[in-house]
Amino acid sequence: MSLDYASLTKTIAALTDGETDEVALMATLACEIHHADDRFDWTGFYRVTEPGLLKIGPYQGGHGCLQIPFDKGVCGAAACTGEVQLVPDVDAFPGHIACASSTRSEIVLPVRNAAGEIIAVLDIDSDQPDAFTEEDTKGLSAILSSVFSR
Repeated sequence: MSLDYASLTKTIAALTDGETDEVALMATLACEIHHADDRFDWTGFYRVTEPGLLKIGPYQGGHGCLQIPFDKGVCGAAACTGEVQLVPDVDAFPGHIACASSTRSEIVLPVRNAAGEIIAVLDIDSDQPDAFTEEDTKGLSAILSSVFSR
């Protein structure tokens, strides 16, 4: 069963209407997205806090890595390239950072502000192999764009 992105998009739009604080927006999205699908074991943001460095932001699930350089792991690849990283098997991803040993697959999406600058990445981990689809890429990308690029 796939996630109802239309419904999730409406819920998030209602909850974030008028809010401009990026951390408040990230906290709300992390919570809503995390609880929307049983595939999602860890859902959170890593914020760009200085050139070439991501630091943990709002998240749901067990603890995450505190910081990730752009040249490390799946999150770093998304931040560095500006492209969605859809990883069906984290063990096959060169340089994967194992913040949780249970993670089997991952999707990481760049988060851009209205000026098009990457301000963070949204990282979602699953304990299931090959848990994420192109539908997830499209649905999550649309949500991020509607919230952070306005």
